[in-house]
Amino acid sequence: MEHVTEGAWETLPVPLHPRVLAALRELGFPYMTPVQSATIPLFMKNKDVAAEAVTGSGKTLAFVIPILQILLKREEKLKKMQVGAIIITPTRELAIQINEVLLHFSKHFPQFSQILLIGGRNPGEDVERFKEQGGNIIVATPGRLEDMFRRKAEGLDLANCVKSLDVLVLDEADRLLDMGFEASINTILEFLPKQRRTGLFSATQTQEVENLVRAGLRNPVRISVKEKGVAATSTQKTPSRLENYYMVCKADEKFNQLVHFLQNHKQEKHLVFFSTCACVEYYGKALEALIKNAKIMCIHGKMKYKRNKIFMEFRNLQSGILVCTDVMARGIDIPEVNWVLQYDPPSNASAFVHRCGRTARIGHTGSALVFLLPMEESYVNFLSINQKCPLQEMKPQKNPADLLPQLKSMALADRAVFEKGMKAFVSCVQAYAKHECNLIFRLKDLDFASLARGFALLRMPKMPELRGKQFPHFVPVDIDTDTIAFKDKNREKQRQKFLEQQRKEKKENEGRKKFIKNKAWSKQKAKKEKKKKMNEKRKREEVYAFFWLRPCKIESLSKYKLYSRETLKQKSHLDSKLLPLFTLWCLVSSNYNFCGQPAYII
Repeated sequence: MEHVTEGAWETLPVPLHPRVLAALRELGFPYMTPVQSATIPLFMKNKDVAAEAVTGSGKTLAFVIPILQILLKREEKLKKMQVGAIIITPTRELAIQINEVLLHFSKHFPQFSQILLIGGRNPGEDVERFKEQGGNIIVATPGRLEDMFRRKAEGLDLANCVKSLDVLVLDEADRLLDMGFEASINTILEFLPKQRRTGLFSATQTQEVENLVRAGLRNPVRISVKEKGVAATSTQKTPSRLENYYMVCKADEKFNQLVHFLQNHKQEKHLVFFSTCACVEYYGKALEALIKNAKIMCIHGKMKYKRNKIFMEFRNLQSGILVCTDVMARGIDIPEVNWVLQYDPPSNASAFVHRCGRTARIGHTGSALVFLLPMEESYVNFLSINQKCPLQEMKPQKNPADLLPQLKSMALADRAVFEKGMKAFVSCVQAYAKHECNLIFRLKDLDFASLARGFALLRMPKMPELRGKQFPHFVPVDIDTDTIAFKDKNREKQRQKFLEQQRKEKKENEGRKKFIKNKAWSKQKAKKEKKKKMNEKRKREEVYAFFWLRPCKIESLSKYKLYSRETLKQKSHLDSKLLPLFTLWCLVSSNYNFCGQPAYII
């Protein structure tokens, strides 16, 4: 392990409590990381901070230590039901992890009680626990914390308890907003006192975080910690000890390449990321059956109660494979992860950085590999420019064992596997259509037949994205898929009961005419005309601009003036407004007579 340090804790300009130093020695952290040495003094001097640092750089201690120091300095000691600090995180796994770190310190300070408020548990029990034990320090996910503010009828007046609040921390702040918690965060902020210290911590700062900084922080100090050497000069967002690779292979070869890689690295610890929960369910089951003598676990956002147990169990393993979605991409610190494998590229570029950051944490080395289709290879250049994240090519293994026929056999033997495969394929296509970088990840260019073979499908599913398309390169299995039974006898019994009911209803309705309510012809015509006008307007107003490789969609031309290069020569007074470093090409509707010409947006 390579030490990345900024001096001993004793060298801080603001002295730490002796018991805080004792806890740090117990944890084996004799030295500070750069983000800790930059953030802790400012936070302890009553400054609001917005800190950005690469993943695995020790951000958790950068806010846990100041919280304890600030609460210890209070003139009036906190009572049982008074809340002094709140830490909000986007996922329950990250909340559990922060709670564990905090416990290492709070055991030295019995005067402070702490409570964990996360989903997947009975909220009534949380209310009772808070009333019995108190919660001077709350570690919570936004949804559960917002819910606790509404439990006044059950005897918990949390709005009154937080009047004594000194510190609020939003960890992985950009992800909190990205996951749709913005409304919950705003609701929580309304209950909190304005006179408080606030800290925002993340590996990436987005525009939404900037807005939150302006709204929720008072004269904030911005801290951006870059890595030394090459990483500092290039503003690289991934740890310098992380080796990033990519592998280009066809959709129907990806699964075989993944299994071959995992079989050759059985004694190591891996995270395998997929784009959807359904893909995790399907491929997790497949990997369990095909990779022997390896511990394989699955975790995704739709798991309600098993997630905490699976997460804790995997953390304690020496080697194993965790198949997961982006629920595990942020802030999670799993010891000794050797490889992060991305079977599907994430929906946005910043998520790529966070996924990779699950390895090579605080001085350790680690590796990451992303699988790309041949049409997606330009994503490598996009990442190097957009995220300052260079990747090296890893060549695919020649002639790996073809395991797709075995997957098909599993689907034929158990309807549960067949249905999981169909759901996974549908969810994968839908996720692909929503990719932010849709200039590279184009749904219309996707080889659906090859993708379906990669999922070992028995037939193509019926879905809007495939309507009207022919797939000569996909050969469906010559079998009526309705005859495939569930291995689970109870499920099969229920299915047969449902099919029998359907057959009865069909028989009963055979002689009846289907009643269709007629719409007035004039209304139908008006609706069609309105739809036609809306489509024409949309086509007219959509402009797609390419800033090198970074796309942006301009919603309305009414906000902008478009000039061709010839027009600009005549309008020399506009030259000062141009950005000389960027050449902007606009693909404009032919109505504007700029098609194919270089243009500038002013």
